[in-house]
Amino acid sequence: MMQHEGGCLCGAVRYQTTGDPLRVTVCHCKWCQRRTGTGFAVEPIFTDAMVTFNDLTRKVYRSYSDTSGRWLDLEFCPDCGTTVGFTLEWRPGLRIIDAGTFDDPGWINPVVHDFRYIYLRSAQSWSEVPSGAEVFDAHFAT
Repeated sequence: MMQHEGGCLCGAVRYQTTGDPLRVTVCHCKWCQRRTGTGFAVEPIFTDAMVTFNDLTRKVYRSYSDTSGRWLDLEFCPDCGTTVGFTLEWRPGLRIIDAGTFDDPGWINPVVHDFRYIYLRSAQSWSEVPSGAEVFDAHFAT
């Protein structure tokens, strides 16, 4: 079974995923742009049972969607501040891991992992969407 490891910038928060993600989304919403500090987020989605964290207690920041009003709990390192992922009120049991926190995110394949480019109404003009990608104007949660 496929396993991948990752963690925060300083190495205090570490995790391991087991198995293929349920899917991988690429989100261009303003919330993801703010939380990542870039134009979009690459988000492999796993069940809670597929992700194991080390014993360090992660800090949590609860954010509320401006469209649905539901909460999203960002989990980050209390030392360096790296966001490693988040959970969502409307999808209990699922966990998003930020792709850039994997030790080697090169295994993520848009063909194999069902990349979906979502929430494009907030996409930056310099973000290129590959031809043939499935696109949505609004997030799949709305």
